[in-house]
Amino acid sequence: MKRTCFLALAISATLLQGCAMVPGQHFSARALNRGDDPENSHVVLLQITPALLATAATSARTVPTALLDYQPQAYVLGPGDTLYITVWDHPELTSPAGSQQQTVANGRTVRPDGTLFYPYVGTIKAAGLTIEELRQAISRKLAEFVSKPQVDVSVTGYGSQRITLAGAFTHTDAQPVTAVPMTLAQVVGSAMVDSTLADLSDLVLTRDGKDYHLDLNAPGKGPNAVQGIYLKPGDRLFLPYNDNHEVYVMGEVLRPQAITFKTSDLTLTQVIGRAGGLNPVTADGKAVYVIRGVANLARAPATVFHLNAHSPAAFALADDFKVRSGDVVFVGASGVTQWNRVLSQLLPLSGIVGNAALTNQRMGF
Repeated sequence: MKRTCFLALAISATLLQGCAMVPGQHFSARALNRGDDPENSHVVLLQITPALLATAATSARTVPTALLDYQPQAYVLGPGDTLYITVWDHPELTSPAGSQQQTVANGRTVRPDGTLFYPYVGTIKAAGLTIEELRQAISRKLAEFVSKPQVDVSVTGYGSQRITLAGAFTHTDAQPVTAVPMTLAQVVGSAMVDSTLADLSDLVLTRDGKDYHLDLNAPGKGPNAVQGIYLKPGDRLFLPYNDNHEVYVMGEVLRPQAITFKTSDLTLTQVIGRAGGLNPVTADGKAVYVIRGVANLARAPATVFHLNAHSPAAFALADDFKVRSGDVVFVGASGVTQWNRVLSQLLPLSGIVGNAALTNQRMGF
């Protein structure tokens, strides 16, 4: 009988201890700042407030000045370019292969050494010259044989300067640089983005050995828009895939999962919505957290953003909070739910203890 009472007291003590051990899944800013736990040094807790969102908006990624300030220069000829040179009133110079031939048959290709040959002019250096500079050079040479020559030069084939593309484009063929300046929007439009696989928030433009990270989804119009950046010969565009661009939703939501996204404007409201929303039975609306920087804990503390979503007005803040790749969205359980889970773990143990006590009574202990 004494053993039965002892076991009952042990169960009661265990239950009370379980209640004390499960106070509710809330981070405490005071506890974090005190450093009571060594793990607290790895976490910085911030409340999601209008002031925080305003600060994040002002620190959003901007287009680098070096890209916006670049203005295209006159096209410079190079090896591989094909030129069509017209000398007015002199068809024997303009079309030595015959006027019935296609234009390409009468074209002049800049040789690998940067030179080309033209009747009465001979071999002339073309690479490194603009179209206008080459026209003037040919005119001066022809003036020794033709009175006041009227010369026109046009490029019929571009082969010397290109923009290379890689990543989640439908067409990754290098695009030639032409005499008409090309913007980022034009090149991306020609290459066609694979919308299902691309990460639009992190296009990498490599220029002169330096990488620039651009957000194709960023709003903007006019001269400061990403799409209006002029590209230059030798630029390289890399559009990453979104297979690693994920945010992880855990805790008391209806569908915990990893959510893949391709833009930079996915909000906390959208993340919770894709996960089915907060569990109406088990979730604690005051315990919504976004944990950022988990992958770099060895180098810097993680940042935990706390949202009190107990009131509908809080979702107005959540709708302005942008999540990032690698974020962990965690929704804590309500106090009653946690207590019920403790009971569910301890009740089987109490049943075993009760059966053992009954057996002892029958055996006369």
